[in-house]
Amino acid sequence: MQTRSLTLHNYRRSLIFGALIGLAIGVAFAAGFFIRGLTDPVKAQAAENNYALLNEVQSLVDQHYLRQQPDAQQREYGAIRGMIATLNDKYTFFVDPPVAASESDVLAGTYGGVGLQLDRSEDGKLVVYPFKDSPALQKGIEDGDQLVAVNDKPVDLTIQPDVLDQMLRGEVKENNGVNLTIMKSDGKKVTVFVPFAVINVPSVLWRVLADTPQIGYVQITLFTSRTPDELKGALSDLVGRDIKALVLDLRNNSGGLLKESVDVASQFLDGGVVVYERTNSVENPLDADTNGLATKIPLVVLVNKGTASAAELVAGAIRDRQRGKLVGQTTYGKGTVQQIFRLSDNSSLHITAAEWLTPNHQHLDGQGLEPTIAMIPDVNGRDVELGEAVRQLLATLQPK
Repeated sequence: MQTRSLTLHNYRRSLIFGALIGLAIGVAFAAGFFIRGLTDPVKAQAAENNYALLNEVQSLVDQHYLRQQPDAQQREYGAIRGMIATLNDKYTFFVDPPVAASESDVLAGTYGGVGLQLDRSEDGKLVVYPFKDSPALQKGIEDGDQLVAVNDKPVDLTIQPDVLDQMLRGEVKENNGVNLTIMKSDGKKVTVFVPFAVINVPSVLWRVLADTPQIGYVQITLFTSRTPDELKGALSDLVGRDIKALVLDLRNNSGGLLKESVDVASQFLDGGVVVYERTNSVENPLDADTNGLATKIPLVVLVNKGTASAAELVAGAIRDRQRGKLVGQTTYGKGTVQQIFRLSDNSSLHITAAEWLTPNHQHLDGQGLEPTIAMIPDVNGRDVELGEAVRQLLATLQPK
């Protein structure tokens, strides 16, 4: 069975569990928007290519090389990489077995930690949002609490968000965790010990904005197999809370699965083309379903240079179909399609096989999407893009 899929990118809250998963993310970023085909290699054709000259070189090396050679597998892998390099396509590449095995784990999004999403408010505060059933939630940490200190050390708001995020992660074992000092909404500070546990990271996070309760906020961090159902749950909750407008945050979303990204777009587009997939001879439109939960509500999409592949697909469709404005920075620009083939030793080969275009037939590879409203990221990490999105939506909600 083949599943078509987009890429992963080393996004801000990288879904890692140890160095192996981190490496997998780096490799997957190079893959881009791909078709995931875990298939057997085409051995018959490979047998026809006996590479006589390569065998001749190896024979001479065996006879004359002064030092010990790498083992046969290392040399074979090196030859494969050299052959692939002649294609001059950074998205066609070979992946060693350990990393190939971890690609699915990356999409699963599992790590050891306390289960908190970190965010910077427009006024510069570091606020937290605990995941459902997480250790943080069980210890009484609530949406919108301000993180003040980690292990009694005041939080440095000048360091990168991913560095802060890593301070809240660790090995899952007895009595292993972290002391968090939280400032509650009433100004009271509370310090709690939060143990590390296996965290299954949700790909969709949502809330009603505290200062503007008529506006809902949905963040999609990655397009996994769970994302469409998670998004439906989020939108159902927000609509049930009578929101009047919506912010869709695709910043630092590096992509994921193709079918699921089209399903996501279907929640905002009432039918019609989401993306065109083009090979050497065929151009196929991929259409949205009808009866989405948020096809009419005013919408603004947040994007940045970390918005790639599947996330660009969704953002591009919303922009081209004039469904909503894009606010932020130019997106990454990843628009080619790969097939992944699982090889006989559980390594894998990613091969560029097609490209995709927005509904208006815009090529994005190497270009990206230009935002409707361009924003310069705040040097102090304040979420000025979200603030601008709120202002745009409030203006839309004003009586005409």
